[in-house]
Amino acid sequence: MTTTPDLLVHLCGTEEWSDARRGGEIRPDAGADFLHLSAPEQVHLPANRLYRGRADLVLLHIDPALLGSPVRWEPGVPTDPESMLFPHLYGPLPVRAVIRVTAYPPAPDGSFAPLAKPPGASAAGESM
Repeated sequence: MTTTPDLLVHLCGTEEWSDARRGGEIRPDAGADFLHLSAPEQVHLPANRLYRGRADLVLLHIDPALLGSPVRWEPGVPTDPESMLFPHLYGPLPVRAVIRVTAYPPAPDGSFAPLAKPPGASAAGESM
């Protein structure tokens, strides 16, 4: 069983976030069934795999209780830790579910560091 954390994040560029604020939501890409989300402690994995060196990224901090579509925890790619599952949002991400936005700049070598885990937080996305 997977426990949903109190906070999820979505990684996107500043332009995509600006478009979302105007349109009220972020939708899955054409042909995709879901929008990729992450638990805060795992977001560096897709950031390094997909966006290495991009300096325009922001983290959308999401309250899962404000999502109107189902979130399913599913395996990532073969290089991710074996037991790690990632949250996939099967529908649009409404702007009203975004409770905070923070910059997510890469290190000088282009890599993204893991986010600090809040004290007392359990590892989200792991099978229990």
